[in-house]
Amino acid sequence: MISMTATLFVDTNVFVYAVDDRFPEKQGRAAATLRAAGKRGRCVISTQVLQEYYATVTRKMNPRMPPVAAAESTRRLTALDVRGIDAKTVLAAIQRAGSGQISIWDALIVQSAVESGCSVLLTEDLTHGEVIDGVRVVDPFQGDEEEVLALFG
Repeated sequence: MISMTATLFVDTNVFVYAVDDRFPEKQGRAAATLRAAGKRGRCVISTQVLQEYYATVTRKMNPRMPPVAAAESTRRLTALDVRGIDAKTVLAAIQRAGSGQISIWDALIVQSAVESGCSVLLTEDLTHGEVIDGVRVVDPFQGDEEEVLALFG
């Protein structure tokens, strides 16, 4: 069970699915997870998430989100606790990725979550249930929806 004061790092894919009509089941689960997370804990993202979100919704979604709408949608994400990625974070992520277990991009997300003191990382890109340097990975699209939402109390 995630405590009522949990600090959650939310990866880009959760936000993208929340606005992507091509995957209605994932869209619903992403929206429900984000609502639950917002009510139960502090949500943290990094500048990487902002950049990836804008790039994904304007280039990879079909139909693509118009740039003005994408800019506004990205701006709304800045209401969350946004952490910048500095040289120290990049170098630590490079070392983390050096093991060959995860990509540099995933390593940057993990490193940002660790440095932000998050207890949970919401993402579909890593192994559900894995704990990395004290951060528990939760894939909101895996398993039963009620089970995932129950994590938030």
